[in-house]
Amino acid sequence: MSEQAIARKAEIVSNVADLLKDASSLLVFDYRGLTVDQMTDLRQQLRDAGAQMRVIKNTYLRRAAKETGYDELNELFAGPTAVVFGGADDSTAPARIVAKFAKASDEEVIQIKGGAIEGKVTSIDEINTLATLPSREGLLSMLVSALQAPVRNVAYALKAVVDNSDE
Repeated sequence: MSEQAIARKAEIVSNVADLLKDASSLLVFDYRGLTVDQMTDLRQQLRDAGAQMRVIKNTYLRRAAKETGYDELNELFAGPTAVVFGGADDSTAPARIVAKFAKASDEEVIQIKGGAIEGKVTSIDEINTLATLPSREGLLSMLVSALQAPVRNVAYALKAVVDNSDE
């Protein structure tokens, strides 16, 4: 193999390692059976959420994982593998989007293999649990609603007392 080819492959591994380091979450899945249109649609949904999906050779993934300390993911890099690199905004968004897409597809074409969230390798069960959680904005709105409830109840009670005293 020529030195130029080796240098090109080393550069690819370095780029993949940078993606692994910078991602707030990783999701590894088997995409076998997705049509081009489905793949394009999934990529667009992920891009809209600040994540990116890449199909990368397993050899490059294994070497990049070794460089970045994600050795535990090496067993997932077999067969047709797509990796979603989550952005800093919402680390659970890729899991939600891919799980929703998998449920919406007619067949079981997407097989989630595993991943990592916030630098911690996670199991399929943990990923599926995270996929059922609402988005960050949804969780914040639930929190605001829960914090407003006691104040609202006090306001209703005071209004009832005022209404009773007027009679």
